Amino acid sequence: MRILVTGAGGAIGGAATARLVEAGHEVRALIREDDTPPETAGVEVLGGDATDPAAVAPAVDGVDAVVHLAATPAPLGRPEDVFVNNSCATLVVLQYAAEAGVGRAVIASSVSALGLAWAREVNSPAYVPIDEDHPFWPEESYGLSKQVDEATAAMIHRRFDMPILAYRFPFTTHAKALAERAAQVRADPAEAVRELWAYLDLRDAAEAIRLGVESDVPGFHPVYVMAPDTLADRPTAELVARYHPTSEVRTELVGRQTPYVITRAERLLGFHARHLVGDGR
Repeated sequence: MRILVTGAGGAIGGAATARLVEAGHEVRALIREDDTPPETAGVEVLGGDATDPAAVAPAVDGVDAVVHLAATPAPLGRPEDVFVNNSCATLVVLQYAAEAGVGRAVIASSVSALGLAWAREVNSPAYVPIDEDHPFWPEESYGLSKQVDEATAAMIHRRFDMPILAYRFPFTTHAKALAERAAQVRADPAEAVRELWAYLDLRDAAEAIRLGVESDVPGFHPVYVMAPDTLADRPTAELVARYHPTSEVRTELVGRQTPYVITRAERLLGFHARHLVGDGR
């Protein structure tokens, strides 16, 4: 397949680009002029902003699938800039991809759309495990932009019938940084109370993206993509009872099980995260 990756200069974008090339695909990368290009050899690199139709139109021309990762990755800077950049980029990339006849898309959403990670005060979910139907309560522009990204993807699917997967990523980074974060969380679980101790290794994020572009799943689907366990070394039920006592526990949380429902990724894609931090023993 010929695949366009936007935001290929970022952490997830670089890992995804490398994995797609390794899997035998031709990759075209769209990055901003001042971003570092992906290190993977053989990638066609185009300079341009994902919010700019003049850059996106030639980038989507002739590709089979789009992986849209370009975004401001946190509520950094002016709220209006974060929101406009992220929501505009998603609309432009998906609209022009659909009009060009691209076969499918995978986009980066985030658990931040729930409104827990960046809330002013610790905000507990309505229930656990959290599934894809849990309401959105964002209090800042980044989480709002991800909520809008998913609404945009659903609209594009309705209008053009292009299959789209929106991956709700948690804290996602490389193995060394995950180990360091796990050490912090195990010393004080409150360090990750806002994201409910969820995580994902970059290698697993890249593999999920490969599975998504190679799939034949129809429709639009938001999907939690994360490790099956947590960064903490304590039972998840104990952590939820202590830090989120108002959350309804709908099904039993076993051991260090992540308090998110991840069965959709397994059912639709056959995805299972393989790079886990372990229990610290």
